[in-house]
Amino acid sequence: MNAAVRAVVRMGIYVGAKVYFIHEGYQGMVDGGDNIKEAKWESVSSMLQVGGTVIGSARCKDFRTHEGRLKAAHNLVQRDITNLCVIGGDGSLTGANLFREEWSSLLEELLQQGLIDEEATQRNSELHIVGMVGSIDNDFCGTDMTIGTDSALHRIIEVVDAIMTTAQSHQRTFVLEVMGRHCGYLALVSALACGADWVFIPEMPPEDGWEDNMCQKLSEIRSRGSRLNIIIVAEGATDRQGQHITSDFVKDLVVRRLGFDTRVTILGHVQRGGTPSAFDRILASRMGVEAVLALLEASANTPACVVSLVGNQAVRLPLMECVQMVSMFVLETDMRLSFENNLSTYRLLSFRKSSFNVAVMNVGAPAAGMNAAVRSAVRVGITEGHKMFAVNDGFEGFYKGQIKEIKWGDVGGWTGQGGSLLGTKRTLPGKHLDKIAEQMRIHNINALLVVGGCWLSLLQAFESILQLYVARADYEEFCIPMCILPATISNNVPGTDLSLGADTSLNAIVETCDRIKQSASGTKRRVFIIETMGGYCGYLATVGGLAAGADTVYIYEEPFDIRDLQANVEHLTEKMKTSIQRGTGAQNCNENFTTDFIYQLYSEEGRGVFDCRKNILGHMQQGGAPSPFDRNFGTKIAAKAMQWITRTLKESYKGGRVFANSEETACLLGMRRRTLVFQPVAQLRDETDFVHRIPKEQWWLKLRPLMKILAKYKTSYDVSDSGQLEHVTRRGFYILGHWI
Repeated sequence: MNAAVRAVVRMGIYVGAKVYFIHEGYQGMVDGGDNIKEAKWESVSSMLQVGGTVIGSARCKDFRTHEGRLKAAHNLVQRDITNLCVIGGDGSLTGANLFREEWSSLLEELLQQGLIDEEATQRNSELHIVGMVGSIDNDFCGTDMTIGTDSALHRIIEVVDAIMTTAQSHQRTFVLEVMGRHCGYLALVSALACGADWVFIPEMPPEDGWEDNMCQKLSEIRSRGSRLNIIIVAEGATDRQGQHITSDFVKDLVVRRLGFDTRVTILGHVQRGGTPSAFDRILASRMGVEAVLALLEASANTPACVVSLVGNQAVRLPLMECVQMVSMFVLETDMRLSFENNLSTYRLLSFRKSSFNVAVMNVGAPAAGMNAAVRSAVRVGITEGHKMFAVNDGFEGFYKGQIKEIKWGDVGGWTGQGGSLLGTKRTLPGKHLDKIAEQMRIHNINALLVVGGCWLSLLQAFESILQLYVARADYEEFCIPMCILPATISNNVPGTDLSLGADTSLNAIVETCDRIKQSASGTKRRVFIIETMGGYCGYLATVGGLAAGADTVYIYEEPFDIRDLQANVEHLTEKMKTSIQRGTGAQNCNENFTTDFIYQLYSEEGRGVFDCRKNILGHMQQGGAPSPFDRNFGTKIAAKAMQWITRTLKESYKGGRVFANSEETACLLGMRRRTLVFQPVAQLRDETDFVHRIPKEQWWLKLRPLMKILAKYKTSYDVSDSGQLEHVTRRGFYILGHWI
């Protein structure tokens, strides 16, 4: 929520508006007084990393009454506030819309009572409302994600990871209760992200006899050698008869039937707390800016809207239409679709025995989420009847024969592991095609799934499959279905808006930047120069800079020269002179404008005004446990890829053998906006800048003006620039991508 508040304040000031904080929600609006204060630019400094909401929130019975709303209207009119941005759930947004509908009658009543005059009535005749949804349950229709959901998933996964070590040590079963009275999103996604053995959600009551089925599954898992079981229960879970399924009931059932040592953990409000994730900071910032633009463009006939996320786009939707859609029927439908999408491979194809051999491997640099993808691919493949083979150490291991069958139990616990447990090398197959073809003959490989990507690794997975595709004319062994799952922290693979591992890397960058800023909390006027990974791709630098509150980000895709550097130094110097706080910023370098060069430039030009520090984040951006998003994303795309492989194998099986040589049988599975799409690698060549290892078009570049506005730069934007930009922070923070 704080990221949204920050964005609204700074965007509002940028367009020349006077912005107010209303503390304690609707209660503060009703009570007025010091609860309504003007917000300045520096009022929202250092808010990005703070959880909760610094302006407070409170349930308000008074606002539900006509008298309460009349008081609230009076307090707004006294300050000429005619635009209201509401961050909350469907109840808060419904209340805001009712307030807007009554506005004219409330003003008339205030006029009749002599509390306001005719001039004030005319000046404040219209009230415009824009909403942003803050809810950890992700239970609002019209948006893919609500503010706070991703951070709540981070808290859940942190707890699950910690509990799993205890469970494995003691051979225990853990039952975890998570929030979700009416919506099971948190339970479902956390179950997928941690590889839970069973999950209960309100939208899908278990079939009759679930007690026997669950206990049988838990017993089978233990018989395979597993030392733990994880069961996740949403607080609103029920059975088919509407009886509440509690975590204690599940625990007692397991103890009584199986005799397993079982513990219950109720996460409670810990899910609402803590530092916001990188995703939530970026989401809320984008929504806040869009909310201000919506208020600027609103007219008397414009219905109240809510800012939503659809794919990677911030959009405006009619507020009340979205609120009215939040019914149990719609939520149940949405969650059924989500659940079926995630588990369709297990259910639809579980009885088909294909007897094909499928190899899975990692290529390129390590990226968080690779292991979750491999685990999902192996288990879905086995469920479909395939024999799964693991290739160690990429294509180097392939031509050396480091290939072995991998079974269900071999991938247990892989979901939360960082790096690549299969091992990965940056070797391309081009020089060893004959040896790779020979290994395919030896092991009778009928399909190949490659999980990988690049970071200065020559678009490893993409180029690898492209080379095998081209070599089909000379080697029949490569005439098999082949699929790439893009996994690279740099997010620079063509054919996809998002790559596996990028979210984890962004969180690592943001966490490090938070610590760097905290280290300087007692030091005034300090600038940090931060270098990120990314090769020629500025994704990590740009989006990390937005999430960390950077002042500037220099990237390869947006050329700059010494005049730009000089302007940025002067801009920062002016900010430092007029504030007593500390700030942050971001940059990226080329072979001439290196991190050292920019560090030395800022150190010299800022002499006497601020001092400078340099940090190169390096390979720590690749390490650590994968984020909930990357675990879930890896699980889903691998399951979908295995479905595609199974279907393509069946279509290509003729005359007792698999033969696939069309463009459509060598694909990359990418996310385009909201959809997972299989795209032939041969067709993606035209979308790729092979010299710089980046796609020719990158959607995230549109975020750069937003980042500059929030850093108090005057930049080109389709709104008036009032020039009322003053005071900011005294701690500069600059993030550098790898190549500019």
